[in-house]
Amino acid sequence: MKLTKLLAGVAIGLGLATAGMAQDKPKIGFIYVGPVNDGGWSQHHHEAAMAMKEHFGDAVEVVERENVPEGADAERAITDMALKGADLIFTTSFGFMDPTINVAKKFPKVKFEHATGYKTADNVGVYSARFYEGRAVTGFLAGKMTKTNKIGYIGSFPIPEVIRGINSTFIHAKKANPDVELSVVWVNTWFDPAKEADATQALIDQGVDVVLAHTDSTAPLAVLEKSGGYGFGQAADMAEFGPKPRLSSIIDEWAPYYIARTQAVIDGTWASDNTWDGIAAGMVGIGEISSEVPAEIKAEAEALKASIESGEYHPFTGPLNKQDGSTWLAEGEVADDGTLAGMNFYVEGVKGDIPQ
Repeated sequence: MKLTKLLAGVAIGLGLATAGMAQDKPKIGFIYVGPVNDGGWSQHHHEAAMAMKEHFGDAVEVVERENVPEGADAERAITDMALKGADLIFTTSFGFMDPTINVAKKFPKVKFEHATGYKTADNVGVYSARFYEGRAVTGFLAGKMTKTNKIGYIGSFPIPEVIRGINSTFIHAKKANPDVELSVVWVNTWFDPAKEADATQALIDQGVDVVLAHTDSTAPLAVLEKSGGYGFGQAADMAEFGPKPRLSSIIDEWAPYYIARTQAVIDGTWASDNTWDGIAAGMVGIGEISSEVPAEIKAEAEALKASIESGEYHPFTGPLNKQDGSTWLAEGEVADDGTLAGMNFYVEGVKGDIPQ
């Protein structure tokens, strides 16, 4: 029995020591929370992975795992990929953060990159996009295009990324239309077309005629297509729903990042980093604005995008109050990244509570 345990320990030790060691052909792994054909978040990561593979050709091997639930299943999937010799693993959902950190401790030779998280280690880097910049533009369009003065937002999970999106949307919808009201429906999932469709219909039943979604499927646009309302592409362009109901889209541009970080592994220069880029760096794209949008409104939206891109304007610029009316940002004051990264409050005017 002791010998069996000893041999098992040696085998595990060898696995941990050799996993992630330099291969003739680096193996690059991707873990997705949804299917690679979800039309949004996971599909766009997959397409970026394929663009990276095309860039390097036969010089790298790409392995993927889709439909991985957040939590214990994620830890098992990441461990399996590390044991099978991956040199660099991208874990592409917020709920993969702790599983990534846990697995990284066991495989110090493997490099890990976690999307949208904040926990790092010597062999774990994090990356995200300033989606709130794109939501300033789509929020502005929503405020201008609503006829009922009621817009809706489908929230996935109450994490800072989503709360930032809600606040940026409302701030800029309000700039476009002082009478606008925002309703939020939380679905507690990233990808569930049925739940997303039900949430969209629930908002429509409340008189909402423009819906913004922070979930991964095209279901909200499909419902809006039938109702006559407006919506936006999320994570991917979703141009097949144009010119109506899709008014524009927020597009995640991951391919350049995946190419750069894979090249760093090949060169032996990879180091843990924290990347948070936006429109100016090309990580957040704004899809073509639909012909449904009047020319003058389109011009205003494009001017807003240009001002964010140039750095002339920051979407969280005071005066802004918190939901309870207390002062958050004074006139001309800009929110710091620390506050934005941990945002856990609504701005003044957003109704309802953030789920705990």
